[in-house]
Amino acid sequence: MKSYAHLFLERAEQSGEKRALLFRRDGRWHEMTWRVFSDQIRRAAQALVSLGVEAQDRVAVWSHNQPRWTVADLACQCVRAVSVPIYPTNTARQAAYILKDSEAKVIFVGSEDQLARALLVMGELPHVKAVVRLDEAAGEPVSEKVMTFDQFLALGDAASLSDAVSARLAEAGPEDLLTLIYTSGTTGEPKGVMLTQSNVLYQMTSHEERIPPCGETDVSLCFLPLSHVFERTWTYYVFHKGMTNAYLDDPKQVMEALAQVRPTVMCTVPRLLEKIYGGVHEKVQSAPALRRRLFRWAVAVGDDVFRREKDDLAVPAGTRMQHGLASALVLKKLQGLFGGRIRFMPCAGAPLSAEIERFFCAVGIPIVCGYGLTETTATVTCHEPKGFSFGTVGRPLPGQDVRLDRRTQEILVRGPNVMKGYYNKPEATAAVFTEDGYFRTGDAGSFDAYGELIITDRIKDLFKTSGGKYIAPQMIETLIGADPAVEQIAVVGEGRKCVTALIVPSFENLEGFLTEKGLRGLSREDLVRHPVVMEFYGRKIDELTRDLAPHEKIVRFTLLPKEFSLEDGEMTPTLKLKRKIILERYAAVIDAMYRDMDRRES
Repeated sequence: MKSYAHLFLERAEQSGEKRALLFRRDGRWHEMTWRVFSDQIRRAAQALVSLGVEAQDRVAVWSHNQPRWTVADLACQCVRAVSVPIYPTNTARQAAYILKDSEAKVIFVGSEDQLARALLVMGELPHVKAVVRLDEAAGEPVSEKVMTFDQFLALGDAASLSDAVSARLAEAGPEDLLTLIYTSGTTGEPKGVMLTQSNVLYQMTSHEERIPPCGETDVSLCFLPLSHVFERTWTYYVFHKGMTNAYLDDPKQVMEALAQVRPTVMCTVPRLLEKIYGGVHEKVQSAPALRRRLFRWAVAVGDDVFRREKDDLAVPAGTRMQHGLASALVLKKLQGLFGGRIRFMPCAGAPLSAEIERFFCAVGIPIVCGYGLTETTATVTCHEPKGFSFGTVGRPLPGQDVRLDRRTQEILVRGPNVMKGYYNKPEATAAVFTEDGYFRTGDAGSFDAYGELIITDRIKDLFKTSGGKYIAPQMIETLIGADPAVEQIAVVGEGRKCVTALIVPSFENLEGFLTEKGLRGLSREDLVRHPVVMEFYGRKIDELTRDLAPHEKIVRFTLLPKEFSLEDGEMTPTLKLKRKIILERYAAVIDAMYRDMDRRES
């Protein structure tokens, strides 16, 4: 197979009038067949040719999740163009850098807001031939280069370029660039990761050998941004296997969409699982004693059954009967939070605590933890259906060679999934490869006795206290962040005498505690300074970190009334902390914690 487009079109031909996808419009979910979907892709490909897009030219897609995102992406592949995703939340300046560096000829935009941001920088982009509005447009044209999606498709119809597209696709090869995905650039200017057709084709076959079988009866909820490699590569796999892809345009409505779509599979990130876990446990804590005992018993039975089946051990008949009762009374209600049909959920993007992973597996929502980067076309390792260990991210996929640097324990990867390099940046490319061709991930890790990978931390996030002790902040954050009372936490201490933290309470999960203490009427700003709340979190942190080494324990913390957010640039699209930005933004708060300690000690 020469390209992913060949795989897709083969599937479209095979599936015809079957359902390919779901999308929301006017508050309702609508279907689209494979025939209609592939027809739009072919027409869009012809339109790109009519606009003068040549093989390996770059085309940007700047939009929220929607079917036309994939139409634009696959139309690029049909004419051997290179799609360049831009996060829907990127500012005009951030997008301008990507559009200039990639020299994109066409820009697909989603919302009116994204169109407005694109128009702000159009004067700097003489290479852009057209801006295509993916959303339904209203009103007068705002620029001669701007067109509606229907106008764009009509360009291809008028030009009768079907033969040209077929000829272009016939020339496609495995080493063609498929996409440029620009890294977030939190430690410097963004770098365009060059991923080829062969990188993506490898991931289609490698996942078939690792994760449970998928097919036409499966429905996947597409809620993580398609501009990120995780959801994008998973979407390719969804269509390759003939599944239905349900596009969610607003990720904040994921819980509502889960109930409506009732997916059978979907990729997710730890943040969603942590919030659901916290909400469940808060409700259990405020429930009557009998219901609390029933919940704990049901989860324990589910855990026993899951671990036996995972390790290919027999489940006694009595335990199986208990599990049926536990499911009827408790577990099916918890499964209902995800729509009640989930078979498994790949999870990546940040560390997930073993406790939370084990909980969801116990209630009948298997989590397939994995590890990967943009530069590795997503997955490097992931759990196998049987025999994996909680707290790990599994073994390398078939065909990948993963080793650890002897000195730094950095994870090094070599294989068919590894990028071609960084676009227009030969020096940066050379810096991330070893002499024998391994990609330096920037993550530290270890292998357990069974060959499963354990992620320690981002090497650039590791820091040393003024006393010379190394601290792995992600490990501490994962440990404390698993508690239902903690919404977010950022561990601090680079060059300082001890470890401190910025903590955002889970105000929603604190309702029972606040009611009990008579604090329900206070504002968040008052709550984070209240002595009763501070004492509550002090005791909780001491309890959660009791097994840490003395130099790893949190000596002082500050509670924050507002969450770190994607909109404020404090988190990545997969909801990981942008540590550098947080440290800069809260420098005064951090300095105040250490000054207060100095005063108390003097």
